[in-house]
Order: sequence, then C-alpha cells, then structure tokens
Amino acid sequence: MKVRMAEISEKRDVVRIARAEGFIKLRKETVEKLKRGEIEKGDVIAAAQIAAIQAVKRTWEIIPLCHPIPITGVDVKITVENNGVRVMVTVTTVAKTGVEMEALTGVSAALLTVWDMVKAYEKDDKGQYPYTSIEKIKVLEKIKHD
Repeated sequence: MKVRMAEISEKRDVVRIARAEGFIKLRKETVEKLKRGEIEKGDVIAAAQIAAIQAVKRTWEIIPLCHPIPITGVDVKITVENNGVRVMVTVTTVAKTGVEMEALTGVSAALLTVWDMVKAYEKDDKGQYPYTSIEKIKVLEKIKHD
C-alpha cells in the first residue's frame, strides 16, 4: 500500500477557515473544583488554550500527510459546562489547502490537556476512569473565500 501527500501546487492561496469542537465529560465534583479554581496543577483553561494553539501550529508534524501551512489566526473558546468542558477552535490561514486538521488537532490537544490536569479527581478507587470520556470531536464549519 502506498501513501502520498496530496499535490496542491496548482491551487492558489485563498483565505481558509475551519472551526472544530469537542467535549470532555467529567465528574460533577471535578467540574465544581474547576469552577472554583481548585485544580492542583493550575489554570486548566489557560493550559488547554495554550495546548490548542501549540498543536494547531505543529499539526503538520503530528499528522503524517498534512502540509505545513502558514497559520494566520487561532481562536480557542473553552466553556465549562455542568458535566464537563467544551472546546471550540477556529483556525485561519491564507494557503492552498484547508485547516480542518489543524482545528481538530487543536481541539484534541486541549481536551487531552484538560484530562491530564484533572485526572487525579477523575480516578475511582481502583485508579480507573469510569466516567471520563472525550466525545464528539467534529468539524463544525469549513470556509473558503475565493
């Protein structure tokens, strides 16, 4: 089986935007600690935002067949909800190819960072995570301005 990076040299640079989101389901007690700023590792929201931005910029190094493209903007919105945390990442570029993989990678990294920072509160008495799950990672929108 062969793999190859898509040939995009004939495409022209245009503004491209992608928005993706995902959710991490957490125990109610963990959500309450997060809301009160009682997470021992620190500011979960700030760390998750930084993780998302860093992941967006390095997507081409993580996903084997993604093109390295110039990122012109990243917006990360994180909302603490009653049963977990929702992350939305919007990525903008002026390039020959889209940024949906960058948006998805940003969402994934942010959600994994949340999990890492709250995992001590999510474990059961056997050290397992019966309640915690990352869910519904998806592309909400992809825009191309010709």
